Amino acid sequence: MARLVHSPTIATFSICATDGRDFGVAVASKFLAVGSVVPWAGAGVGALATQAMANTSYGPRGMQLLSEGLPAQVVVERLTASDPDRDHRQLGIVDRDGGAANYTGSACFDWAGSRTAPGCACQGNILAGPEVADALRETFLASSGDLCDRLLAALSAADKAGGDRRGRESAALLVMREASGYGGLDDRMIDLRVDDHPEPVTELQRLARLWRVYFEETDDGALLPVDDELVRRLRLGLQRRGIEVAGEDRDSVFVALEAWGGMENLEERLRGRDRLDPVVLRMLEGQL
Repeated sequence: MARLVHSPTIATFSICATDGRDFGVAVASKFLAVGSVVPWAGAGVGALATQAMANTSYGPRGMQLLSEGLPAQVVVERLTASDPDRDHRQLGIVDRDGGAANYTGSACFDWAGSRTAPGCACQGNILAGPEVADALRETFLASSGDLCDRLLAALSAADKAGGDRRGRESAALLVMREASGYGGLDDRMIDLRVDDHPEPVTELQRLARLWRVYFEETDDGALLPVDDELVRRLRLGLQRRGIEVAGEDRDSVFVALEAWGGMENLEERLRGRDRLDPVVLRMLEGQL
């Protein structure tokens, strides 16, 4: 087995944030699989990013301290106080009340620094300049939508502001909400990672759009009534995909649609034959 080398510095820009309901981290870096190291979060607890010469023990230890109700600044101080390599660390934390705190060790490579605001902690090292951290904070504060939307908007703005001055390689998004993971059995609502890609932030945004297709529930009020025109569009969409519709009647179209939907992991969006989830139609017609 090959000997493991010393872990390289993770040149990174990240944002830890909460909207009062969800807690999450978005991060991008010229570093392979940054999502496997930097982001940590807990539903109703807080969010944390450990980077530069990252100390991954900060993750579980920080989550435990946050779960005890300690404010972000106290958690930062406790984690770094006993760390002999703290001068090489960078850390951002948001607590359950939206309090934010950062730490940038004196040995982190320029540009290294942070910005905070209620509900968000933004930090980075080996960045193009302070404008990257500014873009994280200001875009998050000015953006709308759910936490996923706001984190991705902030990450994209920081990337466009110069991001990691060494280049691009990976990005990740982690969002926690109570009982919102797969099957409602855990809190990991969104956990998306782009491990190696020339445009990782753009690719992360694409994956987030797919996540909404497969996992975000459509409001019943948005369901489309199935009329003859909609059946015609469904038949045409299926035929364009090379899927045979056995008969001319509506039920034959839905038999073929349900078979296709099962292959595409859309079965949760197929709710009978009187109403249709518009996401299914857009997916069938190649609009997603």
